[in-house]
Amino acid sequence: MPTIAFATPLLPGMTGLDRDVMTSFQAGERKTDYEDARRRAGITREKVWIQTTPTGDMAIVYIEADDLGAAFTALGKSDEPFNRWFRDHVQRVHGFSLADEFHAPEQVLDFSA
Repeated sequence: MPTIAFATPLLPGMTGLDRDVMTSFQAGERKTDYEDARRRAGITREKVWIQTTPTGDMAIVYIEADDLGAAFTALGKSDEPFNRWFRDHVQRVHGFSLADEFHAPEQVLDFSA
C-alpha cells in the first residue's frame, strides 16, 4: 500500500482549532462526512499528530491510499461540500491551499525488519 507522511506548520494560535477539528473527525459531528470523503478519495488510513517545536506547532500527517496522486487530487479539487470546507480549514490553520499542486516530501529512509 502506498504511503506518505509529511509535516506542515500550524499558524500561530491555530493549534486548538486544528485539534478540535481532528477530534470532530474521530468521534464528533464531522465523523460521517470525513469518513465518506476519505473513502471517495481512496484513502484507507490517515493519522495526524500535533508536534510542539521551538519554532511552533506542526501537524504530522500520515496517509495510505492505493493511488496517492488520485487521493490528493480528490482532496484538492473535489466540489463535494465537505472537501470544500476542509480546504478552507487547511488554508486557515496551515496557510496553504490544497487546491495548489502538492509537493510530496522526499523519502530518504525506508527500513523494515
